[in-house]
Amino acid sequence: MKKRIVLVRHSDEPADDRVFAYLQQNGYEPVLRRAFAGEALDADDTVAGGVIYGGMYNVYDTSLHPFLLDEYRFIDFCMNAGIPLLGICQGAQQIAWLHGAHVGPPASGVHEFGCYPIYPAEGAEDFLPAPIHVTQSHWHGLELPEGAQHLASSALFPNQAFRIGEKVYGLQFHAEVTPTGFQRVQNRPTANYDKPGAQTREEQDRLLSLHDAAQAAWFDGFLRKLFPPLI
Repeated sequence: MKKRIVLVRHSDEPADDRVFAYLQQNGYEPVLRRAFAGEALDADDTVAGGVIYGGMYNVYDTSLHPFLLDEYRFIDFCMNAGIPLLGICQGAQQIAWLHGAHVGPPASGVHEFGCYPIYPAEGAEDFLPAPIHVTQSHWHGLELPEGAQHLASSALFPNQAFRIGEKVYGLQFHAEVTPTGFQRVQNRPTANYDKPGAQTREEQDRLLSLHDAAQAAWFDGFLRKLFPPLI
């Protein structure tokens, strides 16, 4: 039986991201789950890891969105079981918030929407050897949970990545999104081009054409460490 990795998604968009493709190509069984649509999140000994994707939900709005409580129970399950867990954007914020860290928009109102450089934190060169441009689409930031290792920062948001222990990672950015996937974000009526810090569509396209290949290569290496190939 293939090792099952539960992918907790927050939309009905196609699963054409780099995490899904990597898992399929390397011997895992990616299991898509949508708690927001009432789907149960697997939490048993057949689960070998989890990924919490980004989304549009405020991580602290558990009364408004009770399904978030199911996702928090899933995060607890993964961490207690000692299996790999990756939180991306909202997912990273959920891991941080569950462990007591503040999550929310900065007082400046600044957004990151486009392609921005991030920089390795001191002592985190094993995670990010050198600065790299990554895809971003968020306006909430996070503080580091107690006991977490700071891994990366950007000019606008100081906490771009963290690690808890050896198997739990939070990434504020979207290295998993392909250019096709990001085009869906760019084309949304709610796309935040007019917000402070956001890049124009033209600037986003220019920077992604220059930097996405390097982002994809870095992310593949990261996934190979977190979910080592089985084939």
